[in-house]
Amino acid sequence: MPTEVPYAADAEISLTFDELEVLQLQYEKEEAQGHVSVQTKFNYAWGLVKSPRREHQSQGVRLLQDIYRVEPTRRRECLYYLALGNYKMGNYEDARKFNNLLIEKEPTNLQAQSLDTLIEKGVAREGYIGMALVGGAAAVGTILLASLVRRTRK
Repeated sequence: MPTEVPYAADAEISLTFDELEVLQLQYEKEEAQGHVSVQTKFNYAWGLVKSPRREHQSQGVRLLQDIYRVEPTRRRECLYYLALGNYKMGNYEDARKFNNLLIEKEPTNLQAQSLDTLIEKGVAREGYIGMALVGGAAAVGTILLASLVRRTRK
């Protein structure tokens, strides 16, 4: 289901297994040597965030958070992918937080603006689902209550 927002294509496009494996092998090679470069760590995190698998996305977000904490010069890049990873996992509040930080720094960033639109749609969709669940639970509760009242009258 492609998005109508052209700049947030990262939300819908995943790497192939082979592409992600190349990034993983480079990361593991450097890790075995005792030092992973920031670029390698970022590349691997980027690939993981773009994966359709939630466990990959979660791992990618953790790596990006590490980079964000220790590499001030890479924070801008990390913000977008932290927002994207959290969006893809359904963590809309965290996605909104990271994306808003990026928009504060770069108000004309079209990528962040389009991701903001996707995040808001996700929040709205989640709200509708929540309302439907509450409505369904209320209906079931009303039916149960009515049947109990009917039984006590007999």
